[in-house]
Amino acid sequence: MKTALVIIDVQNDFCFGGPLAVPDADAVIPVINDLIGGFHHVFLTQDWHPRGHVSFVSSHPGHVPFSRVTLPAGEQVLWPDHCVENTPGAEFHSALKIPFGSPVVRKGTRRDIDSYSAFLENDRKTPIGLDDLLREVGVGGIVVAGLATDFCVLHTALDARSLGYDVTVVEAACRGIDTGGSLAAAWKQMADVGVRRA
Repeated sequence: MKTALVIIDVQNDFCFGGPLAVPDADAVIPVINDLIGGFHHVFLTQDWHPRGHVSFVSSHPGHVPFSRVTLPAGEQVLWPDHCVENTPGAEFHSALKIPFGSPVVRKGTRRDIDSYSAFLENDRKTPIGLDDLLREVGVGGIVVAGLATDFCVLHTALDARSLGYDVTVVEAACRGIDTGGSLAAAWKQMADVGVRRA
């Protein structure tokens, strides 16, 4: 079985100084760079939001960052504006050593729906593209690293398991936001469906 490395959202806006910086996010970069050399197949995901995206707190007057609203696709956390398409904040961190030609899956590209997973939009039914890319090269297992453990890493890992992939999440190569115990809950959710924690 071929195994691929999937690097989740190591972008400037999620790293030190960004509007949605994950605590200690920059520490994952050297760990991920070390992992990259062990894989023939490396895929990356990239948050890539249009201005005025439904997940932005600025799109919901009267609300505060990290509050929640109910949308047609379900409950939505309202985030500070981040990873707006074609801005420096949406670019991958410059210290990340991306292998030439590595496929990139962009998510959150539709204004009216968010995407935590690299497999499905938050409506849980609209494909984003990673599944097709992995199957095209015969990948049956993925190793996941990146940001944030309790959101995009979590949902990518859960969807990968539901699609039949063997999944390992490298703890040292991830960092979480951890709002209200969400990090511990994420690890439990992943363990419950057979995601390995390395």
